[in-house]
Amino acid sequence: MTDMNDHAYDDLAMEKAVYAEFGVELEVDAVIGRHFPISRNAEATLFLTKKKQLFLYIPNTSKLVLADVRKIVSHIGLKAELFLPPKGQPQYFDEIGTQKFREVFPGRSNITAQDIAFYRTLAPYSPALVLVQEVKDGTIYQFDSDSMGGWRQLKKFAYRRIKTS
Repeated sequence: MTDMNDHAYDDLAMEKAVYAEFGVELEVDAVIGRHFPISRNAEATLFLTKKKQLFLYIPNTSKLVLADVRKIVSHIGLKAELFLPPKGQPQYFDEIGTQKFREVFPGRSNITAQDIAFYRTLAPYSPALVLVQEVKDGTIYQFDSDSMGGWRQLKKFAYRRIKTS
C-alpha cells in the first residue's frame, strides 16, 4: 500500500516539477518506466498523460546538453517529436545556439538557422522533457554498463502518436 502511495506522490511531484520547469500542465496517467538509468549518473521517467501523450522526463541530476538528450532518446529506442524548452523561453535552443556561434565566429552577421544547427545541440538541457512520437521496434531500453553495447531491454511497449488536425 505504501509503495502505491509513494508512486502517487512521486507522480504528483513530477507533474509539479514539469510545470515549474517547462510551464506544461499535464496529468500522469501511467508510468511506463520509473527512474530507470539512462547513463552512469542520470535517470529518466517515461510516462503517458491522460491525453495519451508519451513523455520522457529527465530530472536535473547531471549536466546534459541537447545533443546528449538526443542521443539518449535514440538509445532508449524512442523517436522524439519535440524537445520542450524551459518555461518562458520558447526560443531557448536558438538563442543559445546563436550565442555559441558568435563565440566561435564573432565577426559574422546574418546568421541563419542552418549556421546554428550544430550549436543548438550545445545548449544545456537539464532537466529535459521530451514529447515522444513513437517507440521504435516496440522496445524500450535502459542503460546497463555490464551488457553488450551498454543498453538492455527495459520493457516492451508499443506507441505511435498519430497527428490529427
